[in-house]
Amino acid sequence: MLPLSDNPSSETLQPLKRPKTPELLDRKNSFNSIQPYLPLHHPRTWLILAVLLFQVLVLLAARSVPISVRQHFPSPSAPLIASSPNDAAQCESGKFYVYDLPPVFNSELLQNCDKLNPWGSRCEAFVNEGFGRRATGLAGIVPENLIHSWYWTDQFALEIIYHNRVMNHRCRTPDPDSASAFYIPFYAGLTVGKYLWKNYSAKDRDQHCKMMLKWVHNQSYWNRSNGWDHFIAMGRISWDFRRTRPDDWGSSCIHLPGMRNITRLLIERNPWDYFDVGVPYPTGFHPATATEVTTWQDFVRGRSRTTLYCFAGATRGFIKGDFRGLLLNQCFADPDYCRVVDCGGSKCSNGSSAILETFLGSDFCLQPRGDSFTRRSVFDCMVAGSIPVFFWNRTAYAQYELFLPSEPGSYSVFIDRDAVKNGTSIRGELDKISREEVRRMREKVIAYIPRIIYARPNDGLEGVRDAFDVAIDGVLRRMKEQEGGYKW
Repeated sequence: MLPLSDNPSSETLQPLKRPKTPELLDRKNSFNSIQPYLPLHHPRTWLILAVLLFQVLVLLAARSVPISVRQHFPSPSAPLIASSPNDAAQCESGKFYVYDLPPVFNSELLQNCDKLNPWGSRCEAFVNEGFGRRATGLAGIVPENLIHSWYWTDQFALEIIYHNRVMNHRCRTPDPDSASAFYIPFYAGLTVGKYLWKNYSAKDRDQHCKMMLKWVHNQSYWNRSNGWDHFIAMGRISWDFRRTRPDDWGSSCIHLPGMRNITRLLIERNPWDYFDVGVPYPTGFHPATATEVTTWQDFVRGRSRTTLYCFAGATRGFIKGDFRGLLLNQCFADPDYCRVVDCGGSKCSNGSSAILETFLGSDFCLQPRGDSFTRRSVFDCMVAGSIPVFFWNRTAYAQYELFLPSEPGSYSVFIDRDAVKNGTSIRGELDKISREEVRRMREKVIAYIPRIIYARPNDGLEGVRDAFDVAIDGVLRRMKEQEGGYKW
């Protein structure tokens, strides 16, 4: 961990010589007055003084540390799960080994969470093993017995959540020689996040990734396949790691030598890169048991939905022909059928009770592209049992194949954005869908809820495969299918 302040030089530690003043003489006389009770020649006197001095130093040091830095983030660790007769069946694609990276690549970043963002501390966002603060204001919106399973989870917390889960996964092995895959617990998104703003250089944005690759390449298991059997979770969109020129946005981590063959789990993938795997954004629902999952599914299935469609978002006024603005205009002109949640500024960045309540009360939720092609709102919407309406194929269909139904029309609606720009009515398109078809589509959405949420227990849910389980199983399966290396 980096020091909280620079050590002063020996010159600075030299005391200044000052003449004796009456005040100092009085203090000396006061000290002399207690000598009969604490004789200086006695060893016990020096022991008592040393203990008192130590306590004073501890108090002074504690006061000098910012409160946010003192937030405790335990390093992800767990005893390995004992082997069982079912292991062969459960881990049919092999087991994986988790590298023990130096703390500078993960846990030290969390310990210095107040320095991850130039505008304020990120400590509260990453507490509770990455799930963030427990959600508030949900009374009367969700069942009382499920409120404890809701958190204000940050959309960029993926790396922390995955690190905690891999340490407890049934297919993790302590023996690298028996591993068919290797997980790199590097918090790439957190390291680059602090350098995306202000006057940081390309070198600043790339330094941690270069250090990580140097460390990993020095491991003997890297040379076994030149990295094709290695994988990593990167908690931002792929484009944040694909800088091609020094003055462009993001880091060049994915383009660095040695990263090409590593499988990368990202909340938004590059559809043309085989090694990018799109995984769901973290939502706020993190059930602790399989029963909580079915209880939530029953709740959203029985919800009374009084609004045909809704939109939670904000305009992008700086974008010419802003498509979100068109959607908002249609919604505002159709108040009996459409409900809007204004997300101007950062009010909706990590979810809110207003968004959840809106999704729970609507048959459909409009999902245009976000600042990139994807947006977390897709998963917030589906967890609430609302049917997503897409306008770009890359918002979901070309992103999350492992997690969503293979037939897009079974769970979603697609409306061509150019048609909307030319005056097509969104309500007119949705009114064409029969109530029976709406019921069928919602049932498909509800059935897939377990696959798009991240469960609270680090060892997963008994009998339920959540998004993490689906991701790990998918990665191990395709590595097994590509034994010997990816066929370029």
